[in-house]
Amino acid sequence: MARINLLPWRVERRKQRQQEFYMMLGLSALAAALFSFFIIAYFSGQISGQNDRNAYLQGEIDKVQKQIDEIKLLDEKKAKLLARKAVIEKLQVNRYQMVHLFDSLVRTIPDGVVLTSIKQEGELLTLAGRSQSNTRVATYLRNLEGSGWMTNPDVTVIEAKSAADDKTPAAAALVTAGNTLPYVFTLQVKLANPNAPKEGETVVPGVTPTPAVVPAPATPAAAPVPGGATS
Repeated sequence: MARINLLPWRVERRKQRQQEFYMMLGLSALAAALFSFFIIAYFSGQISGQNDRNAYLQGEIDKVQKQIDEIKLLDEKKAKLLARKAVIEKLQVNRYQMVHLFDSLVRTIPDGVVLTSIKQEGELLTLAGRSQSNTRVATYLRNLEGSGWMTNPDVTVIEAKSAADDKTPAAAALVTAGNTLPYVFTLQVKLANPNAPKEGETVVPGVTPTPAVVPAPATPAAAPVPGGATS
């Protein structure tokens, strides 16, 4: 005898499939939530680790920056000390320059030449005086060049002028003494220091450099100058 199921099995089957679907959907949502949590936790850990490394690097950068600032201060102090050292060395080198300069001025003046004025502007020295002839002035230039304390002598003015017309005190003294020199000259020389340290040398403060011994230049015999007076 055939058995006939008159129950609504299709509805029951549809209901069962819907339950299975909702269960799979819930499991999928739970798996997705767990997967998302693990991903978020992983990247949060990576970000936290990178932040820690950044903080460490920033701390090291701050330390290095502090050291750089200290080095800058030390460089400034070093520059000031070097500037003071250079000034001291320059003063030490030029300590006896004026003494030797005036000594050289006395030793280099030949017979028949007198100085009436001396003017200094920095390293430039202007000498004015009277001479017996042009040859005496030329001899004076050679003596200055060989003195070691003056270089590059250059005559700017040389002319015949009566001592009576010269209003300088030195010329008046010459007139009073009865010593008349007919030529007036003006020359310029550049100051030099033979004791100055050469490149690479240093001067120790407190140690006096040994002055260079410059022999007194010999005064050559004067030669006649064509068209002018003779010595």
